[in-house]
Amino acid sequence: MPRILCVGALTLDTIFQLEQLPPGPGKFIPVQAVEVAAGMASSAAASIARLGGNVSLWASAGQDAVGDRIVAELESEGVDCTHVRRIAGARSAFSSIFVDQDGERMIVPFYDPALLATPDVLPPLSRETFDVVMTDVRWPLGAALALKTAQSAGVHAVLDADTAPLETLEMLLPLATHIVASEPAAELVTGESDLESAVIALAARYGRAGAFIAVTGGNKGSFWFDSASGTVRSQQAFKVPVVDTLAAGDVFHGAFAWGLAQGWQIEAVMQFASAAAAIKCTRFGGRQGAPTRAEVQTFLSQTT
Repeated sequence: MPRILCVGALTLDTIFQLEQLPPGPGKFIPVQAVEVAAGMASSAAASIARLGGNVSLWASAGQDAVGDRIVAELESEGVDCTHVRRIAGARSAFSSIFVDQDGERMIVPFYDPALLATPDVLPPLSRETFDVVMTDVRWPLGAALALKTAQSAGVHAVLDADTAPLETLEMLLPLATHIVASEPAAELVTGESDLESAVIALAARYGRAGAFIAVTGGNKGSFWFDSASGTVRSQQAFKVPVVDTLAAGDVFHGAFAWGLAQGWQIEAVMQFASAAAAIKCTRFGGRQGAPTRAEVQTFLSQTT
């Protein structure tokens, strides 16, 4: 079974579903609420496990009750948390998230700076231990070390290039063999608001070493640069009733890493990841809505 290492954020998310996002100060009663172990890389790891993948997580948590809880929850999903760092004196990360009836959200996260320190030890990373390494941008120093080591070892090094300070993105982008950027991050780096133009600009800057370049745009679909033909290709977004878009990108990236680890053609990888993200959007609860492989396959058989 292909082995995947996810690197980055680990948080306890409290998610409130409201009829509409708060317009200002006041007290607002949610329609429903859940607490879930999440974070970009952690949500992607849980999504990979739900697809049936062999996945490990390299992230940081405090030596506190919250850390115990979120690690235990991810382990119950099938994620190997052997490499999760427990930092003495640090508070585990947490966030409050508000989701409206249309699936739009407002996120307020807290990360103890101690969790983002330079790592002392890297998980054993070689072609004998992992087939794909996927990092987010929330732990830049850990991501940089993981991406560099993976690329040197001949392991696929995938970057979930989401919104982050420009200097963080510019540090991490050259280190990846596969860049899958969000629309806002791509625009921040390239200055291009059009998705196809952003893909071309990213490919011109970071694709010369053979890196795969893609940009995701939610309901606009996903676009990637085909270096063989020199053209931009696309995967249309699947039309679904949207309930909650929280963690849809994380599910996409998890499914992307999983498909890449299977050795699929990139068209199949992008279609599978898009389908997994679409299914997630129909379910409330952030990454709790991630589908199984059977659910994605059934969805694709009914929509393609």
